[in-house]
Amino acid sequence: MSKPVRKAVFPVAGMGTRFLPATKANPKEMLPVVDKPLIQYAAEEAIEAGCEQLIFVTSSSKRAIEDHFDKNFELEYQLEQKRKTELLETVRNVLPKGVSCVYVRQPEALGLGHAVLCAKDVVGDEPFAVILADDLIDGGKQACLAQMVEQYNQRGCSILGTEKVDPKDTDKYGIVAASKVAERLGRIDAIVEKPKPDKAPSNQAVVGRYILTPRIFHLLENTQRGAGNEIQLTDAIAALLNYEYVMAYEFVGERYDCGDKLGYLRATVEYGLKHSDLGEEFRAYLSRYCDPSLFKK
Repeated sequence: MSKPVRKAVFPVAGMGTRFLPATKANPKEMLPVVDKPLIQYAAEEAIEAGCEQLIFVTSSSKRAIEDHFDKNFELEYQLEQKRKTELLETVRNVLPKGVSCVYVRQPEALGLGHAVLCAKDVVGDEPFAVILADDLIDGGKQACLAQMVEQYNQRGCSILGTEKVDPKDTDKYGIVAASKVAERLGRIDAIVEKPKPDKAPSNQAVVGRYILTPRIFHLLENTQRGAGNEIQLTDAIAALLNYEYVMAYEFVGERYDCGDKLGYLRATVEYGLKHSDLGEEFRAYLSRYCDPSLFKK
């Protein structure tokens, strides 16, 4: 029987250059969507999927992420003194009991594959999840990673979260060719990093969610630099296909590319409309500019 997925790796060492100057002193993963930073949405998704240890692969400029998940005794004391009970509980519940955080430095910016490899000693000989906080996914009734863990529990092999993208955009993603196994699930036959549209094996893209077996670490250690002169996780997964099955799972939900300014704005608007306290008032405000019947409820 396969070991459970208990650990999640968050590669958060990137510079966030597409959001400069906002990210000059503030990590891109700390950009808020309404009232929570992107990294908290990602952490909550991992926790919902059953992960008990959150492993952040960071750089020297990412201390704000560590501070966010740490206790802030002075803030809690001030909220308690002012009897702001609801806000106090919000601060205290950023990280629920039973969940721990580990921070690992990525000494050089050598790509996603290298970032994942930096977590090897903490992950050990276990399957683990990788979540890219830039990809904010609203899974509706069940979070994207929880859907994937269900698939992993049935299959016991690595699983990549995928979605179909516009064929002209294949050069922005890792692209898979897969043979259908079940509804929304396929066995990957090939995976290519950022192929040009005329070279892409399909338009099924890997988008920021992975469950990987520990064999990937050995392969990453032997992966040469690829696209962008970086160690690509995609290349190591391509090598993994020689040893074991890897599945592509087309998750249920809506993805927002929050590494892109337009995607970030879309997420802010749509999460704002769904917010329990602000949604209706925000909807009324937006109706000044467009037909309110266009908004999702």
